Amino acid sequence: VQLVESGGGLVQAGESLRLSCVASESVFSFDSMAWYRQAPGNPFELVAEITKAGNTDYGNNVKGRFTISRDDAKDTLYLHMNNLTPNDTDLYVCNAARGVGSVTLYWGKGTQVTVSS
Repeated sequence: VQLVESGGGLVQAGESLRLSCVASESVFSFDSMAWYRQAPGNPFELVAEITKAGNTDYGNNVKGRFTISRDDAKDTLYLHMNNLTPNDTDLYVCNAARGVGSVTLYWGKGTQVTVSS
């Protein structure tokens, strides 16, 4: 399974970005997909998750500003980010999970988001 992210870049505070993650297999084959972010030296932080059923969950720091969505026809996961702040500056990584009990995780290489003040 390959996950390829795109859409990151340098923006100013208050602006928006949309990240994309294209999967090499049907996104509907995964039990869940998610976006994580990581600053150098810090652990991964869950940004948003969407289950196969379409249920979503968000990290407290992004609730109300970010929206996760999935296009099954395009095998693509999205993260719509609004009202960005410098604290959102991170490497954003796409994740997919398959299995119940014994779970297999897949990770992309990430796309960098930098927000200037």
